[in-house]
Amino acid sequence: MSNFRPGGFQQLPVVVKNLIIINVLMVLLQFAMGRAGIDLGEYLGLHYWASPLFRWWQPFTHMFMHGNPYDIQETFWHIAGNMFALWMFGRILENIWGPKRFLIFYLVCGLGAAICHMGVLTFEFTGFYNDFMNFQLNHTFVNYAQFIRHHNLNGNPAFDQILAFWSANPDCGNCAAEATGLINQYYAHMINEATVGASGAVFGVLFAFGYLFPNTELMLIFPPIPIKAKWFVGAYALFELYSGVRNSAGDNIAHFAHLGGMLFAFILLRIWKSKMRNDFY
Repeated sequence: MSNFRPGGFQQLPVVVKNLIIINVLMVLLQFAMGRAGIDLGEYLGLHYWASPLFRWWQPFTHMFMHGNPYDIQETFWHIAGNMFALWMFGRILENIWGPKRFLIFYLVCGLGAAICHMGVLTFEFTGFYNDFMNFQLNHTFVNYAQFIRHHNLNGNPAFDQILAFWSANPDCGNCAAEATGLINQYYAHMINEATVGASGAVFGVLFAFGYLFPNTELMLIFPPIPIKAKWFVGAYALFELYSGVRNSAGDNIAHFAHLGGMLFAFILLRIWKSKMRNDFY
């Protein structure tokens, strides 16, 4: 099952190495095309399935895209964090499993993250759309205030501006129409926004490391204290769950995609373990 041999540990095994190379090349291509006014993320990033920008290949290609071509700092930290974690934990798994099994695992986790992310977006966007339809049936100031509060839109300057003006002018004749138009624009923006990054697949790799080596001690950076892998992975999963449920305004991190990568990692590991009890590790 495995290509691992005692004394044959590779610091940069073939799949991890090529995944890093592909991701870096995609970032460079993204910036090159961005100079020509083409956002590669619009074509290869993952869009909501009901968006006119969605394409069948995006659940696969999104995991090789990072950041955006207009923010070098954001893109650098995004890919640097993912690729460091991939090297840190992925090389150990690939040395144990061999390149073929590791690549299958990595891609399944990435695709699983996309599936979970789409499921959560479907739940969120359906609720948003239904509330929007109800607001249009009874577009009063009170209902508008409840709508933006319920969907964490307080603090958004455009929504707050209408709210303040409508509050100060209860008889405003066009406030309802302006509010409706703004919500419609916001909804269109939401469903057309792309999700990019290898984080879902990398979180699957992180989970597998904690699953297979639960008592291995890792050294945190801030604060610099040792922690067992099982506690680190568990705490990280709880943090992602809390952040996803909290759903703070301005948070553009796909927390449930991260959890989806972990979930599919767990499922695949259990399947492999049940089928190969004597040769799994």
